[in-house]
Amino acid sequence: MIKRKNVLIHIILIFCVFLTLGPFIWMILTSFKTYEESIKIPPDIFPKLWQFENYASVYDKFPFNYFYLNTAITVFATVIGQLFISSLAAYAFARLEFPGRDILFVFCLSLLMIPGQIFLIPHYEIMVKLKLANTVTALWLPKIFSVFGVFLLRQFFMSLPKNLDEAAKIDGCNYFQIYYKILLPLLKPALVSLAILTALATWKDLMWPLIVNIDLDKMTLSSGLALLIGQHTTIYPLVMAGGVMAVWPMILLFFIFQKQFIEGIASTGAKE
Repeated sequence: MIKRKNVLIHIILIFCVFLTLGPFIWMILTSFKTYEESIKIPPDIFPKLWQFENYASVYDKFPFNYFYLNTAITVFATVIGQLFISSLAAYAFARLEFPGRDILFVFCLSLLMIPGQIFLIPHYEIMVKLKLANTVTALWLPKIFSVFGVFLLRQFFMSLPKNLDEAAKIDGCNYFQIYYKILLPLLKPALVSLAILTALATWKDLMWPLIVNIDLDKMTLSSGLALLIGQHTTIYPLVMAGGVMAVWPMILLFFIFQKQFIEGIASTGAKE
């Protein structure tokens, strides 16, 4: 009975893996097809003649070097900014006593119920007034603060015993030294979790880069690939080739830091 149950579980898991990997495998196969093969009904699974020049066409048509560079800068700056600002705010909400702290925290949490699209126009107007529109800086500057990051790190801060703060004060540490030298090193799982979630969300973000920048050399991978979608005709093999070129860095990073990815995301559901 137990063996049959295990077999059934494995069959379900294999089916789920197929559902997950199926679209990605189809994207890779379509990137090597001709346009006629990509729209053929019923579709051919494998291309009759592998069109490797699809990748060369996409690379020649768009400045992918700038796309990669802009995306990397945006991800790095956003992650560093959120880790620093969110951890400071979370430390203040969790460990410091000041008037209106709980009310202010509830107000911050209420922002999570507001769709992020509502902030696009105010963010764009701010970038225009700062004369940062159509620049790489505009890609990451509005994203360096995250209410979710504050909430996540605050929960981890609150799980740490306050005896650590009292012992540090006795040794002569000020509030910033307690935050930086005592508590922050203990928040490594939470910081890794926030960094991973932020990096993934920033890498695949489409709407904001597409709105704030118009020059090709100022776009990210997601916004640059959106230009492959034609108004009347879409060359699907080129779109799929561009998708493969955009996603392979994250896949490579996942295999290199697989353990950190799994532990970091899993730790968001547990308070240590």
